[in-house]
Formats: sequence, C-alpha cells, structure tokens
Amino acid sequence: QVQLAESGGGLVQPGGSLRLSCAASGSICSIKSMGWYRQAPGKQRELVATITSGRSTYADSAKGRFTISSDNAKNTVYLQTDSLKPEDTAVYYCNANVRKCEFSNYAVYWGQGTQVTVSS
Repeated sequence: QVQLAESGGGLVQPGGSLRLSCAASGSICSIKSMGWYRQAPGKQRELVATITSGRSTYADSAKGRFTISSDNAKNTVYLQTDSLKPEDTAVYYCNANVRKCEFSNYAVYWGQGTQVTVSS
C-alpha cells in the first residue's frame, strides 16, 4: 500500500504563512508527479499546484503567493503558502501519481488532508 501523510496546517492570521508537507511511503518504485488540492466548506475540491520532474504549475489563486517544491529522495512535496487570505481557508490535500514496485502502471493516491484556517 501507499500512504500520503500531510502536516503543517493550522490557524494563521491574514498575511501570515504556513509550510505544508506531504510524505509518501510504502511500496513506491517511482513517482511521476505530486500536487496539492484544497476543498473549502460547500465547495468542490480544486487544484492548487502540481510538480512534475521539477516543473511546477499553479492555479491562478496561488500564483505569486504559494510555492510548491519536492524532495525526491524523501518522496516529499511541500507547499509554502505566503500572504494568506481568509479565502484560502480549506482542507488541503496532497496527491501523488505513483508506480508501485509490483505493478507496471501508475495510480493516484490521496492523503487525509490538513486544515488551514486563515482568520484574525
């Protein structure tokens, strides 16, 4: 099995920063991409940022404020969130496109999520 464990969420004031981490573990032979999504109450889950072979993409809402990075040796992806706004409040989920060692195909796995609350 493959597990993704997020950490780093919490309560922060508007304008503040948080660094989210997501570590993948298990029978992993290769990771094609990793990403961050978020889901606010009453809304659909939406893409925040992804990283593939060192190349990153961002949702318009994240551009200029959030930075995604990865440590391939640790199978870990990070999301540095700066200049946070109340509308950034959501559960943040990471996902990874992983090839398990016993299979030849890739599959997407999700973490359990970490709550980010931006409020004064």
